[in-house]
Amino acid sequence: MANVSYKELGLVNTKEMFAKAIKGGYAIPAYNFNNMEQMQAIVQAAVETKSPVILQVSKGARAYANGTLLRYMAQGAVEYAKELAANMAAKDPSYANFKPQIALHLDHGPSFEVAKDCIDNGFSSVMYDGSALSYDENVAETKKVVEYAHAHGVTVEAELGVLGGVEDDVAAEESKYTKPEEVVDFVTKTGCDSLAISIGTSHGRCKFTPEQCTRGADGVLNPPPLAFDVLEAIEKEIPGFPIVLHGSSSVPQEYVREIEKFGGKIPDSVGIPEEQLRKAAKSAVCKINIDSDGRLAMTAAIRKHLAENPGDFDPRQYLKPARDELVKMYSRKNIEVLGSAGHLDD
Repeated sequence: MANVSYKELGLVNTKEMFAKAIKGGYAIPAYNFNNMEQMQAIVQAAVETKSPVILQVSKGARAYANGTLLRYMAQGAVEYAKELAANMAAKDPSYANFKPQIALHLDHGPSFEVAKDCIDNGFSSVMYDGSALSYDENVAETKKVVEYAHAHGVTVEAELGVLGGVEDDVAAEESKYTKPEEVVDFVTKTGCDSLAISIGTSHGRCKFTPEQCTRGADGVLNPPPLAFDVLEAIEKEIPGFPIVLHGSSSVPQEYVREIEKFGGKIPDSVGIPEEQLRKAAKSAVCKINIDSDGRLAMTAAIRKHLAENPGDFDPRQYLKPARDELVKMYSRKNIEVLGSAGHLDD
């Protein structure tokens, strides 16, 4: 199949998105999706809150969904957003000139080959994650991805520092904070468009060990605070440069309790407090990645529905309430946590 540009699909890259986010003191939501219902919910929430959004796909999700299908799902997402806005314009004139801003992003690209394949198949943004390599190897491989991506108008996110935790194909036993003294050299040599840093966020639904936390009277773990001093030092080194936070799900305890109420077992789940994410979003952090929260919300809604409706067997019967719960959660994130709601017309 011939290569296709993201522009043909109606997508945008992240360059202008991030510039506006830094200026406006908010962060762009980057939500991972693995199926149609998650994608529908992300787009619906973005339209209803008038928020730019990044549809994020990991290597594992791409293998699960199929690269060709993802290409057309992304194109469909743009058209779906336009359709939703057109329907809403009948009641709300502010939607009359609605133009969606949707990027399709490769999350934790493991190699130049994977990044290239995504670029050739309509992704508007890619991440190359060389954080497990030596510093010089990370620079060299990131630069290689950047050169190919920029030749096609695609933006590149790089990573410096290591996040702990496990999620999809990404795993690290311990985190290593990004060194502020390295960021200028790294950004200059690679030419990357944004930089994922490590300041205490972590992958997965259990972001910290119990030993790293304090436990409240209710038995819930309270995580250690993010290293805002490291973030501030990085901002001083590269003022105005787009910063990204991975592993930023807040792991809402209501979803954890719901899953466990209806047969699941997810002990000691702990995420990043939303007030800390909101503080980060007001800084140069202009992209915040959220994956586990979507998984938890969907699973909680499905478990609840099937427990209360044991005779249901049609997937639409339990996927619809799951999708509705995702819309509710994503909309609240856009409004209350990331501050991205209402910024399409900046």
